Amino acid sequence: MKSLLPGGNKSTIMKQEDIVQYCLSKRGAWADHPFGPEPLVIKVASKMFAIIAGNNDVTHISLKCDPETAYLLRQEFSSVKPGYHLNKMHWNTVTAEDTIPNEQLLWMIDHSYDLVARSLPKSKREELGMDSIASPRKTNGAAGK
Repeated sequence: MKSLLPGGNKSTIMKQEDIVQYCLSKRGAWADHPFGPEPLVIKVASKMFAIIAGNNDVTHISLKCDPETAYLLRQEFSSVKPGYHLNKMHWNTVTAEDTIPNEQLLWMIDHSYDLVARSLPKSKREELGMDSIASPRKTNGAAGK
């Protein structure tokens, strides 16, 4: 099966510390432990976009995802499951292993961050210097209204 996402080559497994560092490199991202010492929750403003648990042997990362893409990723990768203790329509839990290329994992992190950052109020996006990230359009189903 051809990969649905860019960068379909297998590579070495990303270590948890590298995943955390990548998440924290996002504008406005910060680490929190709202549930105790584990899992590590990465937020933008006050909203979660990544939940990381495990160790350098096995890392699990839960990421927000639009429902259609979440479903397709689960079909493509055995290491992508419905979100553990999360809304299974909008979250996937990914086991970082050799069945999922690093480029794909990074794309999923970017996708999660973008979904959450776009959902922030305009004033918060501006405060964090995210002027170029537009909020998703909400429609009421009527053209021109």
